[in-house]
Amino acid sequence: MEWLEASTENCPVQRTLDVVGEKWTLLILRDAVNGVRRFDDFHRHIGLSEAVLSDRLRKLVSADILKTVPYQEAGSRSRNEYRLTRKGWDLWPVLMALSQWGEAYALGAEGPVLDVRHTDCDAPVRVVVECSAEHATLTPREVTARLGSGAHPRS
Repeated sequence: MEWLEASTENCPVQRTLDVVGEKWTLLILRDAVNGVRRFDDFHRHIGLSEAVLSDRLRKLVSADILKTVPYQEAGSRSRNEYRLTRKGWDLWPVLMALSQWGEAYALGAEGPVLDVRHTDCDAPVRVVVECSAEHATLTPREVTARLGSGAHPRS
């Protein structure tokens, strides 16, 4: 069976996009990675409607990417902050890869909004693909993609 004959129902890219593949969701995750936790702050910074924001936050909590943590400011009612779970933090390399691609191909002359650097040596951070045996950075020509155990013929 070849790739075009395989069903993509169980494709991890497709399943991931089902959860986080919408623009506003990725922008919420970008902000959460950068320390935004409160509804009003997401709303003000991203600029989407309250209804859309509520829907996306609800879906991210339901998918266990964000969790709610109650807080209360003096004189106000109790509200929830949204914090990344381990599953949410595991999306950080994806966001970094999107940022890296954007800096290379979609950025204006003014430069990036964030300059992400390694704390220990101050070198810029970049996303690379490597094999699990920790060989050097790989290119698409240096890998072989085979159908996995979850592949089955298209219906």
